[in-house]
Amino acid sequence: MKSEAVSYSAGSLNCRGQLIYNETVSGQPLLLMAPNWLGVTESNIAGGRMLAEQGYVVFVADMFGEGKGPKGDENPMEFLGPLISDAAETRWRISAAFEAMTKEASARGVGDARRRAAIGYCFGGANVLDLARAGADAAAVVSVHGVLATPAPAGKGDIKGAVLVLHGAADPVSPKAHREMFEAEMDAAGVRWYALYFGQAMHGYTFPEANNPPVAKYDEPATRHGYTLAHAFIEDAFAGKL
Repeated sequence: MKSEAVSYSAGSLNCRGQLIYNETVSGQPLLLMAPNWLGVTESNIAGGRMLAEQGYVVFVADMFGEGKGPKGDENPMEFLGPLISDAAETRWRISAAFEAMTKEASARGVGDARRRAAIGYCFGGANVLDLARAGADAAAVVSVHGVLATPAPAGKGDIKGAVLVLHGAADPVSPKAHREMFEAEMDAAGVRWYALYFGQAMHGYTFPEANNPPVAKYDEPATRHGYTLAHAFIEDAFAGKL
C-alpha cells in the first residue's frame, strides 16, 4: 500500500493531503476521507489506509491548510468555529479536496474517476455533507458521527448522489433535534438518503481511544455494523442500485 503526501490548493490556501492506494490494483473507486478535527494526522492517515485496504484509492483531505492544523491539545472550536460559521468556505475547501483527489489519482494512473464517493468522521462527517450540499459529483457520501445541522440547507436538486448517516442516538454533539433537521432537509431536497442510529452510542464511537462519556465513547459493534453498511451503500450507489 503506497501512501504519499500531496500538496494542493483551495483558493489561496495551500493544503497538504494524503493519497493512499494499492499500486498493484487498477480501476479502484476513489474515496475522499474527511478526518476528524485533528486533520491529517498519523492516526487519521492510518484510518485512510484501513479504508484503502477495503478496495479504494483514498485521499485524506486537509481542511485547515499546511502547517495550520491543531496539535491536539487546543480547544477544538479555535479551529472549527470559523469554518462552522462559514458554510461557503467549508464547502469550498472540501470541494477543492475532492477535485484534488481526482486530479492526483488521474496523474498517477490509479483509480476510476467515474466512481467517486466520500466518507467523513466527526467534523469530517459534516464536511462530506457539505460536499454533497455543494453539488459535488459524488455517487455517495457517508457521514460518521458528524454534525448534521447546517445554517445553509440544500435546496431541491442540489445534492447529486445518495447520502448515508451513521450516528449515535446518544450523541450530544449532534442530538435528536439535529437529526430531525437533517431528515427534513434531505426530504425537501429530494435526496435518496439512509440513516442508521445506534441506540446508546455516543459521539466518536468508531475511535478506539474515545472514552469520555457521556460525550464520546468507542462502540465496537456499532463500528463494525456501520462499516458493513457503508461499504454496501457505496457499492450500490456506484452500481445505480439505490
